[in-house]
Amino acid sequence: MPSITIRSCPADARAALEQAGLAPAWARLYAARGVSHPDEVAHRLPQLLPPAGLLHIERAAALLADAIRDHKRLLIIADYDADGATACAVGVRGLRLLGAQVDFIVPNRLEHGYGLTPDIVKLAAARQPDLLVTVDNGIAAVEGVAAANTLGIPVLVTDHHLPGDTLPDAVCIVNPNQPGCGFGSKNLAGVGVMFYVLLALRAELRQRGAYADTPEPDLRALLDLVALGTVADVVKLDANNRTLVAQGLARMRAGKASAGVNALFRAAGREPARATVFDLGFMLGPRLNAAGRIDDMALGIECLLADDPAAAQELAQRLDTLNRTRRDVEADMLEEALAILATFNPDDSHSLTAFQSGWHVGVIGILASRLKDKFHRPTIVLAQSESGGAGGSLQSQRGPTGLPLAGELKGSGRSIPGLHLRDALDLIDKRHPGLIVKFGGHAMAAGLSIPAGRHAEFGAAFEAVVRELIDPADLDGRIETDGELDLAEHSYELAEQFDHAVWGQGFPAPLFTATFDVVAQRVVGEKHLKLKLARGETSFDAMRFFQADPLPDRIRAVYALMPNEFNGQQSLQLKLQHWEPAGE
Repeated sequence: MPSITIRSCPADARAALEQAGLAPAWARLYAARGVSHPDEVAHRLPQLLPPAGLLHIERAAALLADAIRDHKRLLIIADYDADGATACAVGVRGLRLLGAQVDFIVPNRLEHGYGLTPDIVKLAAARQPDLLVTVDNGIAAVEGVAAANTLGIPVLVTDHHLPGDTLPDAVCIVNPNQPGCGFGSKNLAGVGVMFYVLLALRAELRQRGAYADTPEPDLRALLDLVALGTVADVVKLDANNRTLVAQGLARMRAGKASAGVNALFRAAGREPARATVFDLGFMLGPRLNAAGRIDDMALGIECLLADDPAAAQELAQRLDTLNRTRRDVEADMLEEALAILATFNPDDSHSLTAFQSGWHVGVIGILASRLKDKFHRPTIVLAQSESGGAGGSLQSQRGPTGLPLAGELKGSGRSIPGLHLRDALDLIDKRHPGLIVKFGGHAMAAGLSIPAGRHAEFGAAFEAVVRELIDPADLDGRIETDGELDLAEHSYELAEQFDHAVWGQGFPAPLFTATFDVVAQRVVGEKHLKLKLARGETSFDAMRFFQADPLPDRIRAVYALMPNEFNGQQSLQLKLQHWEPAGE
C-alpha cells in the first residue's frame, strides 16, 4: 500500500508569498511546489525566457528568413503524437503568417516508424523541398539527415528529446537538451521549441525591415496549440511552460482558440469558455493522439490547420470516433495483459515487461501506462512489428533452428519516480550490444525496438538494470499531499480556482488529507461510490470514481476539491483519490 506523505513547505517562501498578497492557502501550495516569488505564478508573456537562450536559434531564424526571402519551399517533418501534431500546426501556421511557403509530412506509426528516417526522406524528396524542418523529432535522426544531405536537402532540426551519443549532421539544431545549450527551461515540449523558433524568426525579419510598413504577425494566435501540445506531452510544467499553458488557456476561454481546437472541445462535450488543464490532457489530447495511434496523424494536423468551423468539426468528429475505437482496443489489450500477468507478483520484481504479438502497436504506450499504474513498476510493453514471432506471454519466440525469428518488436515504456527510463535503456544498450535496435525518450516515457524473439532476454536485462538503479523504497509508492486543509477553506470558490489553475507534471494539483467518518455511501452508475463524509460537525458530499467497493466507517482520505454543478446548482464535492482505514 502506498504511503501518504505531506509536502514540505518552506516557511520563508510561504511568508514571502503571503506578504506579496497571495491568500494563505495559495501561498502554502505554491511554496510547497518550489515557488518563492509571485512573479513565478503571474504567467505574463513578458516573463517568458528570451529565445536567444536557445543554442543556434539565431542561426535557425536566419536560415528561415533567407528561405522566405528566396521563396524556397519548406517541408515540415512531424511526429504522430499530440505534441508532434500541435508542433506541426504551429510551424505551418506560424511560418505562413511570416511569409513562408510550407507544407508538411507526418510518418504513419504503423508504416514508417518514428521520425526522419531514410524512407521518410524519400517521400519528402518527391515534394522537391528546399529545406526540411523537423518538429518534435530529429535529434536522433542520424541516418535520416545523412540521407537528406546525400540528396542535397538541408535539414533544420527542432526537437526536445534527449540526444544520443552522436548528433545528426543537420544544417542547424535547436533543442534545449542538446550539448552546450544553456536555456533555462529544459522542459519545453516540441511545440514549445517550434514556437520559440518562430519568435526568433519574427525578430530576425523585424531586424531586416520586414515590418517597416506593415503590422507584425501576432504569434499569440498560436498559444492555444502550444498549450495543448505542452500539456498532452506531459512535460514538466516549470514556470516557463506554465506561462505558455496559462496564456493558451486564457485565449481559449476568451473565444480566441483556433477552429480546430474549438471543434475538439465540442467533440469532447466540453466548453472552451471553461477550458482547464484537465480538458487539454484528458479530453482533447487523447482525441488528437487517437489519429496517430489508430490511423494517420495527418487527420489530426488537418483538424488543427482548418480555418472553417464546419470542416474542423467534421474532422474532430472523425477523431472522436477513432478515440472510441482506441478505447475499445485498449480495454481488450488490458484484459489480455492482466490474463498474461495473472501470476505476476510485484513483490518479486522491480520491473514489468509484457509482450503479445497481436497487440496494436499504436496503443502499447497507453497499456504500459495502465500496467505501470496498477503494479507501480517501471513497465515496458512490446508488440510485433511487421514480420516476426507470434504468440504472447513472457516466453522467447524462436524458429526451428533455435535462432531468433526475423523482424522487430516495438516497445513503449513508462516509469515511476526514482527511475530515469531512457538512462536505463541506455545502460542496457551498452551492456548488451544488439539487444536494442534503437531507443529514445525521457525520464518517465520512452520508446524502443528490439529484435523479434528476444523479449524474454530484454525483460531479464531490464529487470537487472532497474534493480541496480532504483531505490527499493520507490517501489512502495508514495502519495504526496498538502496535508490538512482548514475547514473554513473548503469552498466551491476555492475548488473552482484550483480547477482553472495550471497544474501538471512536476507541479501537481492540490491534494489534501484528513480523517473522516463515512456517514453514507451508495453505488451510482454501477461503478462509482457516492459518499457523505463527516469531519467533526461538518459534512461533505464526496465521490470515489471507478471504485464501487464499500468503505469502512472511518477512513483517512486523500482528496481533491471538486466544483460540482447540477441542475444549475453549484456545490463543493470532495474527490476521493485514496483511502486507508483509520483508527478511533
